Amino acid sequence: MKTTETYASVDDLSVTLTDGVLSVTLNRPDSLNSLTEAMLNGVAAALQQGADDPRVRVVRLGGAGRGFSSGAGISAEDQARKAASSPAGVLDAANRAVAAIVACPRPVVAVVQGAAAGVGASLALACDVVLASEKAFFMLAFTKIGLMPDGGASALFAAAVGRIRAMRMALLAERIGAAEAYDWGLVTSVYPADDFDAEVDKIIGTLVSGPAVSLRKTKQAINAATLTELDGAFAREREGQLQLLVSDDFREGTQAFQERRPAKFSDS
Repeated sequence: MKTTETYASVDDLSVTLTDGVLSVTLNRPDSLNSLTEAMLNGVAAALQQGADDPRVRVVRLGGAGRGFSSGAGISAEDQARKAASSPAGVLDAANRAVAAIVACPRPVVAVVQGAAAGVGASLALACDVVLASEKAFFMLAFTKIGLMPDGGASALFAAAVGRIRAMRMALLAERIGAAEAYDWGLVTSVYPADDFDAEVDKIIGTLVSGPAVSLRKTKQAINAATLTELDGAFAREREGQLQLLVSDDFREGTQAFQERRPAKFSDS
């Protein structure tokens, strides 16, 4: 019989531990799980707590509803919420969450059934195994609103797909579907939507029953070899993004998004 316990309590975030699987679920389905500072800090805290809990064998990171995460919210409501805190708050929380995923000594599995955009895509790419439904897609949409990738995306995506494809995603803000994402090396596997949950359970079951020490050392070795620029990316993205967040282009980009019209950028 499975035993489930609530592992942490954070608004818009569900964290449970069931038979060795720490499930961290982004839970704002009405906004495609757009991310708040509290949610990102909650992800970081759950991963850090799980890292020290011998009961945890695997971490499952997913989103409620039809999407993984649409990224940091840019609706009028989300922008008003951000205005009440420091501009760096969400940036720093995103960096903490990504760093906690990478540093976690357990395998972390991203379960992407729909949109993974913006910093939501950074969270997914920070994971060790990225499982995608055929309905999933990935998008670095930052330049559409006058911003730059953050959450370590400039390092995570380049490490996964190479410089030119990372530039394509970041500069052109193109939507990359599941099949193309698999061909590029963004995801581990792609499954039909009807089979997705069962296939995810199989992969997670394999990891739960695997050799914990071997898995930990393998993860650490591969991340050490491929994510050498992650800390530098955090710093560069933070510096650049803080400048962009007070720019005319960002104000125009967010207003255009909310008004559902093309943006007219003017900064140079």
